[in-house]
Amino acid sequence: MASNSAKKSKNEYPRKNVQVVQGKTEQETWRNLAGMAIAPEFAAHRVISASEDGSGLNNQIDVPELLSVLRERAENTSVGDHEHTEAMLINQSIALQSLFARLTEKAMAAEYMKTFETYMRLALRAQSQCRSTLETLSNIKNPPIVYAKQANIAQGHQQVNNFTETQEIEKEPNQLSEIENELCKNGRTPRITQTDDPALETLGEINRSKVRRG
Repeated sequence: MASNSAKKSKNEYPRKNVQVVQGKTEQETWRNLAGMAIAPEFAAHRVISASEDGSGLNNQIDVPELLSVLRERAENTSVGDHEHTEAMLINQSIALQSLFARLTEKAMAAEYMKTFETYMRLALRAQSQCRSTLETLSNIKNPPIVYAKQANIAQGHQQVNNFTETQEIEKEPNQLSEIENELCKNGRTPRITQTDDPALETLGEINRSKVRRG
């Protein structure tokens, strides 16, 4: 372990400065620096450095190498290599299970109800996070199947055409609407008041005369 009091040169490990690619112009260099500031691996580096500050480990981390490893892990995940992600999740679930057990022990040893409730609330939260972590791991190893409902454009046009034809067919029965209404109101067979065929009129008179004689 290197001594913190020793003077180090610019290239001596562990390096603490973030390396930014120098552009052909000053503006390009500043753009590269801005890109590094919002890069996901740089955000992860900031969190790791802050969490390990004071632990002694932070002093031994080489920042350029840490950024390179973080970037490499992200690239592996993007091409379907989830080995590191799966290992991270399973270890997180184990750590959360340990935290759940410890908090439950402290709750059971509590003397006051308020202290008991506080520890049990934290214990159950750790248990819930452990379950969520395992569910995430399960979804990565066995992705759920999603069935996409595809729209049939041809079928949509056919529906429009059918609707148009239906409207045209329905126009003819509507001409008998008055007769149907009369049938519904009177409960009798509707009377035809006019006909265009003289033969049918004569036949109608003969039939009526037969009915009267009977």
